[in-house]
Amino acid sequence: MPKRSNRSISYRWYDPLIFYILFPIVTFLLKLLLSSYRLIRVEGEELEKEALARSGGKAVYCSWHQRLVFHPLYLSKRGVTVMVSQSRDGEFAARLINALGLGDVRGSSTRGGLGALIKLKQKILAGETNGGMVVDGPLGPARVAKKGAVTLAQKSRAPLMPIMWGTDRCRVLNSWDRFIIPKPFAKIVYCHTEPIWVPESANDDELEICRKQLEESLNRAAKWCDEQFGKEMPWRKIKKDGIPETGPVDTSI
Repeated sequence: MPKRSNRSISYRWYDPLIFYILFPIVTFLLKLLLSSYRLIRVEGEELEKEALARSGGKAVYCSWHQRLVFHPLYLSKRGVTVMVSQSRDGEFAARLINALGLGDVRGSSTRGGLGALIKLKQKILAGETNGGMVVDGPLGPARVAKKGAVTLAQKSRAPLMPIMWGTDRCRVLNSWDRFIIPKPFAKIVYCHTEPIWVPESANDDELEICRKQLEESLNRAAKWCDEQFGKEMPWRKIKKDGIPETGPVDTSI
């Protein structure tokens, strides 16, 4: 069984083969792919610098699940820890992001989320790390921000830092959020938007305002990034009848 095994996770008999043989190969290939990308523009970097100076170096970086691929490479130098699901799939994800230079705490909106938020808050307050969250993950609905990041920013006294990237060449999967994988040697633009400061004394209504502000900021940033290369990317799965899938709006953790 893998060294990082969690007794609450049901592993399969062949998982050690994946962890110790296939995983290193996949990690090597992913690093090779990431190293081929060309970051041609970073927008709003001064906003990040000003926010970090004001907060004492603390931040909660936020993005959409669709744009996950490039963030680990960009954020690896910023000491970021992310929440990862307490599941078998989450174990694979945690090992992968660790290999790419990010830390992890285990828990998501579907499993163990409150404990993970508390642990990540403590790490941010102690100055051990910054936070990172895909705020519509792990299962959507796409581009609906959940409140976990807002709560984390409030409790850790750190600004929400909406971040986004776009690319000129990619494969778009027909997943729930139309997940994007840039092709080798793709050009990348990266965008920081205005940080969102969540008051420590904010009530539920004020937290909801911050959540909507985060959602709107990420959507504007995604549109801006895409428009640098011509057109906006699709972001919802299309059913066979051509109608985008929708679901109940869940803004919980």
